[in-house]
Amino acid sequence: MDIRYYIGIDRGRPAVSKATLDWAVFDGKTIVLQTQLPNSEAGIKTAAKLIKALPGFIPQASIVCMEHTGIYNAIILSQLDLFSFPIWLESSLQIKRAGGLQRGKSDKIDAQRIAEYSFRFKDKMRLWQPPRQLLQDLTSLSSLRQRLLIVRSQLQQPINEQANFVNTKSQKLPGIAKSH
Repeated sequence: MDIRYYIGIDRGRPAVSKATLDWAVFDGKTIVLQTQLPNSEAGIKTAAKLIKALPGFIPQASIVCMEHTGIYNAIILSQLDLFSFPIWLESSLQIKRAGGLQRGKSDKIDAQRIAEYSFRFKDKMRLWQPPRQLLQDLTSLSSLRQRLLIVRSQLQQPINEQANFVNTKSQKLPGIAKSH
């Protein structure tokens, strides 16, 4: 694959903002485009238009590299797949280790580092493929089940604690449920 543009994307820090994406486009020599846009369909479409306006841009001659961040990647992965951008999801630890000791930390700098990482390690590139719909559905159902089990456990705990500290007669009063 002959790559002309290496696109690094960094999602805003969870404590600050999951709602923005920083984009950096590296041509092998310099950053030719840098922008921050909302992590939404409209923001991603705007970024795609900016990138497609670069001289000689062809989606198949580019690579979009980003950290694997679970559900926070969902919108961008589906949008980039619609635009036929080749996508490389990489472990944040792998990118961090490859960069060595670095000073300065911001989403803008991280997007640049991800773009440069994809250039330096293009021989290790693994393209992302969207999972089949059945697997997406099963993953979604499994995730929902796990959340429901956690909530059930959280709700059950005070009832179980009450059984140990409140007398049996009080527990049988109307409106106080006992469950085992």
